[in-house]
Amino acid sequence: MSSKNIYIISGERSGDLHTSNLVLAMKELDETLSFRGMGGSYSAEAGVDLVVDYSEVALMGFLEVVLGFRKVLKYLRLIKNDIIAFRPQAIILVDYGGFNMRIAAFAKELNIPVHYYIPPKVWAWNQKRALKLKKNTDHIYSILPFEPAFFERFGMKVHYVGNPLFDEIKKFSPHDFFFQKNELSYQPIVALLPGSRKQEIYGMLDRMVELVPEFPNAQFVIAGVDSLGKELYANAEKAGIKVVFNQTYDLLSHSVAAVVTSGTATLETALFRVPQIVVYRTSSLSYLIAKNLIRVPFISLVNLIADQEIVKELIQDDFSVKNLRIELSKILSNTQTKGAIFQGYDLIQDRLGTESASKNTARLICSTLKK
Repeated sequence: MSSKNIYIISGERSGDLHTSNLVLAMKELDETLSFRGMGGSYSAEAGVDLVVDYSEVALMGFLEVVLGFRKVLKYLRLIKNDIIAFRPQAIILVDYGGFNMRIAAFAKELNIPVHYYIPPKVWAWNQKRALKLKKNTDHIYSILPFEPAFFERFGMKVHYVGNPLFDEIKKFSPHDFFFQKNELSYQPIVALLPGSRKQEIYGMLDRMVELVPEFPNAQFVIAGVDSLGKELYANAEKAGIKVVFNQTYDLLSHSVAAVVTSGTATLETALFRVPQIVVYRTSSLSYLIAKNLIRVPFISLVNLIADQEIVKELIQDDFSVKNLRIELSKILSNTQTKGAIFQGYDLIQDRLGTESASKNTARLICSTLKK
């Protein structure tokens, strides 16, 4: 039985995780599928033959992307040449908009069908990019409930497949000896989630660490990612703050509050029902550019899905130790604040609705491959 070649590309931890689940779901439906592309350890474990590990390419922020563009171009050329050699029946792009939009245009030139799972957030800025997406993709699968209505304005049919975080959290079961395993005390835990990319951790972690002495009755624990290098967390460990690596869900399941860098982790924290403060900081120039381009009132997925402020966002200059102290004090001591956040989390769960996002997407893609 001849194999069907599928090229699949993701560019950061969350996309890599969703890619792995999609690949496994597709293999269940069609064992003749052969996957190759760009991703990380999750993709590799699911059976994707990795040409490039995304950690070599990952960049964030407008200025950082401009300065690192030569590196991105190098990997774009490498991937394009590999696509030509691999001759895939279809290309699946997972999130990672800036890079994957270029690949979509290239695939269209070669007349290779393009499936986009977790499309770029074109609703946030430069909304006319939706027209490029329409031109260069054949099928789009959304994990945010408000996206199909947005894309309809551009004459695009987008499938809402549910949110894959539901499935990840459903599969998870907490470690029975989490405290003992990580040598933690039994003080209430405040989780610090500084991000999954080096630049995020450089930008967020030091400020989070400064908050710790303000709350002597709480235990602060950092969610670390060991693939980025444990030395990134050295200053925090010197300050006596415990770092637990690759145990984010365990940490959230045992936490009473969290400080979270904006990104997928804000939604994960909400689904674990942990009251949170969302933070973000980038270079001054990147922030200035973003401020003039962004067309949405919030940056966290939690507030965007709810279409209202459920959790406090501290961005750029607002991300200060003073503001963190004020907002965390409210969460830890004010039952009304916590109650309002939990009500908001209920609303988000209702709006997300459908489970089994990976299986739903796999069914839709495999049905088109058969045709």
